[in-house]
Amino acid sequence: MIITIQPADPRPIYLQIMDEVRRALVVGTLLPEDALPSVRQLAAELRVNPNTVQQAYRELEREGVVTKRRGLGTFAASIQMGEKERQMMARELAQRMLREAYRQGLSAQELLAALEAVASDRREDSSEEDEA
Repeated sequence: MIITIQPADPRPIYLQIMDEVRRALVVGTLLPEDALPSVRQLAAELRVNPNTVQQAYRELEREGVVTKRRGLGTFAASIQMGEKERQMMARELAQRMLREAYRQGLSAQELLAALEAVASDRREDSSEEDEA
């Protein structure tokens, strides 16, 4: 599982970690019962204070997204992400993308056009792979 944080993101780092874990569950890169990196391991990878990772894991556990097993670590909970969660994740992602676009001097229309072009390219690549 790959968790990344963005220093330019105005959200606290622990919230970014939480969002990355949720995103991984929604898109399927993290499956129910998969182990998450240890607090120390993730803190070292992200170069953040272990307390920050601990706070993220604690909040995720409180929400029922992860479970802790004494002596074994932290694991993704056996929950199903529904359409509501996917829509919420898409909206949060869109907000971050739009903030970054504005920071770079791009308009919402330019961002949408770029997203549509990338999606079109991916569809074309996918159809070419299907034909091969």
